[in-house]
Amino acid sequence: MSTLPLPAPAPGATLRVPRLTRGRIQVGVFLLAYLVYSVARWLTVGELPDATAHARWIVDVEKSTGVDIEAPVQAEFTGTVGLWILNHVYLAAQLVVLPGALIVLYKRSRPAYERLRNTVLATWLLSIPVYALFPVAPPRLAGIGMVDTITQQTGFAMDSKLTTSFYNELAAVPSLHVGFAFAVGIAIAAASSNRLVKVLAHLWGPIVALAVVATGNHYVFDIAAGMVAAALGYGLGMLVAKGTKAIV
Repeated sequence: MSTLPLPAPAPGATLRVPRLTRGRIQVGVFLLAYLVYSVARWLTVGELPDATAHARWIVDVEKSTGVDIEAPVQAEFTGTVGLWILNHVYLAAQLVVLPGALIVLYKRSRPAYERLRNTVLATWLLSIPVYALFPVAPPRLAGIGMVDTITQQTGFAMDSKLTTSFYNELAAVPSLHVGFAFAVGIAIAAASSNRLVKVLAHLWGPIVALAVVATGNHYVFDIAAGMVAAALGYGLGMLVAKGTKAIV
């Protein structure tokens, strides 16, 4: 019985496993972290009565310090194109601008990208227990006379069952919309040598702060808490990065 030699496989027939680039790994890690953060925030949803009571406490604190400006700000923008713009600023801040800034910085300034990435991840970690222990109803849900302008004017229903299944609407404190907006602005400004870009980057934080108030989604108290949370997240991220480098 004779045996025939098996033909050698064609060069192009070799099975190749797609190689993960560093950029793809970064995206995968970030998406996984966001998924974990979102699930944790959703699991820590508090009760509306408790969240409303905490909201009333915040309102009393703001009244005692003279910074209860949420209702006047919303009233000032009602019926103007400015409110339409601020509605979309609020929606774009986390869904478009934050990931967009990370992508741009990854390509143009790796150190700035790493600082912003670490800040975001650490701030998410720090915020989860706050959301669990101190649920707060946003102004639009606290019964203080403010309305949900985003649902009314953009068609994006903030209070629908589908929407709220993806986020915790009682996680008003801290406002990561604002904390991350300031972090993005600082990172972009630090990575750019263009003066106009620096100015616009530093304006992003205040613009988002105005948006979260005018749309009825956050109190001034939340804004301050968000900036503190982002600052702590930056510090924690720097410590972890230094510790990792020391071990390596």
